[in-house]
Amino acid sequence: MAELTNALPDPEGMAQFCVAVLAVIVAWDAWWLGRQRIDIPSLGDLPNSGYAWESNQSQEVSRQWANLMTMGAMMVLPWMLAELSDTPMLWVWIWDILLAMHLISLLIPKRYAITATHLFADGQRYEWNRLKMPKRQPRKRIMLLRKGWGPFGPLPLGGDRPSLTKATALIHSILNEEE
Repeated sequence: MAELTNALPDPEGMAQFCVAVLAVIVAWDAWWLGRQRIDIPSLGDLPNSGYAWESNQSQEVSRQWANLMTMGAMMVLPWMLAELSDTPMLWVWIWDILLAMHLISLLIPKRYAITATHLFADGQRYEWNRLKMPKRQPRKRIMLLRKGWGPFGPLPLGGDRPSLTKATALIHSILNEEE
């Protein structure tokens, strides 16, 4: 048994590494979230037949429900494993604080924009030739797929029904021109 214990990495070192990686991810996502107001300064009709809109918090809950459940699981599981691995509880607390910050960022209303060349979502800019629209669409959001990402490629867009209806029509017209 002692040989197995010596073969495992130091629990505190692993915890520090995991927390550092999570901190970078949270900071990265926060930076992109902040960029959305720079990239999309105004809402409504844009030049060259573009359109920009904003979601609200309840629409983001609908859009992010799977991510919210995943965050909840990621916050609970370390508490069960920390004692078994002799991980200092300080790192579990820091982990949960970082995940709580990330969870809050998922609920902040987002801005979206469609231009002739790009879709702006979550602070990112996506070229239309990298996106496709599946035939089946959810009722409360628009779902696009990132080409080449397989099951990790869903890109949901939130907003109210009138904004989503207008955005869907624009997306269809742009993606049909791409083909």
